[in-house]
Amino acid sequence: MRTILVSACSLIAIVSATPALAQDATQLVTEVGRATIYQQGYFTAYSPTNALEIAQHVPGFTLDLGNSDVRGFAAAAGNVVINGARPSSKSESLETVLRRIPAKRVSRVEVQPGDLYGSDYAGRSQVLNIVMSEEGGFDATVTSFIRHRYPDKWLGDVSGTALWKKGDVSFNVAAGTQTNDSQEEGYDLVSTVDGMPLEYRRKHNDQRDRAPYASANFAWEQAPDRSIRANIRYQHGPYLLKQRNHVTPTDGPAHDDSLVLDYLNNTFEIGGDITRPLLGGAVKLVGLATRAERDNFDAYYGNDPAGVLVGGFEQRTKAQRDESIGRLSWTRSNLAGFNVELGAEYVYNVLDNDLRLDLIEDDGTRTPIDLPIAQAKVSEKRGQFFANVGHPITSTLRADATLAYETSSLKVRGDATADRSLSFFKPGLTLDWRLKSGLHAQASLKRTVAQLDFYDFVSSAELTSDRVNGGNANLLPQRAWEARLTVQKPILGDGLAKVELGLDRISLLQDRILTDDGFDAPGNIGSGRRKFAALTLDAPLASIGIKGARVKFFGRIQDTKVDDPVSGSSRAFSGFWPKWEWNAEYRHDLGKFAYGMALFDRSEFCFYRVDEVDCNFNDKVYTTAFVEYRPTAKTTLTFDVDNATSTHGQRRRTFSFPDRSADPSLVEFRDRNNHRAFTLTIKQQFG
Repeated sequence: MRTILVSACSLIAIVSATPALAQDATQLVTEVGRATIYQQGYFTAYSPTNALEIAQHVPGFTLDLGNSDVRGFAAAAGNVVINGARPSSKSESLETVLRRIPAKRVSRVEVQPGDLYGSDYAGRSQVLNIVMSEEGGFDATVTSFIRHRYPDKWLGDVSGTALWKKGDVSFNVAAGTQTNDSQEEGYDLVSTVDGMPLEYRRKHNDQRDRAPYASANFAWEQAPDRSIRANIRYQHGPYLLKQRNHVTPTDGPAHDDSLVLDYLNNTFEIGGDITRPLLGGAVKLVGLATRAERDNFDAYYGNDPAGVLVGGFEQRTKAQRDESIGRLSWTRSNLAGFNVELGAEYVYNVLDNDLRLDLIEDDGTRTPIDLPIAQAKVSEKRGQFFANVGHPITSTLRADATLAYETSSLKVRGDATADRSLSFFKPGLTLDWRLKSGLHAQASLKRTVAQLDFYDFVSSAELTSDRVNGGNANLLPQRAWEARLTVQKPILGDGLAKVELGLDRISLLQDRILTDDGFDAPGNIGSGRRKFAALTLDAPLASIGIKGARVKFFGRIQDTKVDDPVSGSSRAFSGFWPKWEWNAEYRHDLGKFAYGMALFDRSEFCFYRVDEVDCNFNDKVYTTAFVEYRPTAKTTLTFDVDNATSTHGQRRRTFSFPDRSADPSLVEFRDRNNHRAFTLTIKQQFG
């Protein structure tokens, strides 16, 4: 890691020895205080149709869309605000919010440290502020595509958004079909650890993935401290997977099996916020209510060589997930020279889950299989009080401190009974240093407490993997001290180089344990450590004679370590923690035309269960490419190829019996290929 850091810093020093900004960008990119400001004209070459496409072209900025799955409002924040305020929605992703904003309605964007936008963003080195135009009128965008996927499947999709603004009032509506059907084929090979084949399964997956939605938003924005916003959204989420398996054992006749996943997930959300002046600052009230329902059916059917049903499994899961949020905060930008934010948040969450798993006998009769915590109701009342105080120490150095106190009361009823109360202090400190040369450094240290996933409390079967996940009603949230250091500097005109280092010390790490009932389940396994180094480069190529071209690169190496309670040895964390990953993009804009490509690769990542190690990886670099034509300022046609290299997703499951303290005895290797996809997209703007 030290060698990479030295090399990265040397690279920044070399490429930054160029003029601060190219002449044609000087008037469009300015440094004002702690902000880098990009005027609307800076993005003209990319012909963006919405605010998302603008955000994706901000040099050196990595878009974080947040996580709508976490409970509460504070933890779900991404790294984009609109007119200095966080969108008052949660189930509607930040990506969807930005797609709704027509590009011509964006006056400018500002990249600033997160402390300027309150405790939700404290510790972030970059937050993007989308500043809307004051111009009134009507704007709309319609996006449609036609896509060809393996083997000969044609898909269509359409979405649209419309914005009307007059004075301080604006109204926005959006709707779309969100069609993402696909087909893939592949195989499974089961063998002994010394390579002796036991079973071969040829598989074909046909997936029907739809998520149609509709949303509406109202805003009255007279000033930063005088506004009212309201939003409503509904999304219908059917998903259907049909899998055909041709199974060939080495010691028996071949036969056909089948798998069906028939899911329905619907989400409704209503919310809003109101801001008013108070005591020289502004007080803001946010209210949100989300209702999500799940009705899932899983089935696996086995057949004999003659095609007669000889058994299987069926699982039905019905769940209702409700969340209600109230949040009150007060901010003041200059209180005796300090920026101050004080606030409180209250959240009430409920999950009501009912699961039934049946064994299908040879004669077709169904026998229920008892799973621990299959029927359960989990409820949580959680409150958080927070304060954020910032003050400049010198003209170039600023300090921001945060302190939050979280308390919760959690109850589990049904197949298990568990009551507990939890309380945590979550302090944080950020130092932000900016020099006139353009060098910007930020160091932060904060304590975090992870959220519990209510679905970890209940049991379920994974028929796609032939295994059962036990529920754990006694699961505790993991805690961590997270240290970050970020250094960035302009390069090659309006480009940017950034290095980030991180170190996390974690206690009560959430991973996998063996329950008293003999099931593999989520649990706390002890203390762990994570460290990483990341490099971001975003540079124009005009200085080497390729005008209109730009390259972006991101690379990260990381190391995670925890003592395994099963094997007794040290290992990596379970989950998406690849030891290395990188992606690179090239884009060249030539007037009405543009083309480009992107590459992505990473090392494998693994899940460590009680009796298996389940690792996922790709067989080669993943590649996409596109060509774009813009016949008018309001029309864009894009032809792109996804998975241009026909990269296969692969998976290796290594089993040990009775658990991983024994030597491995069985290996299952899976290979899947969804092949190349070709898409023609048409975006048409109106107004």
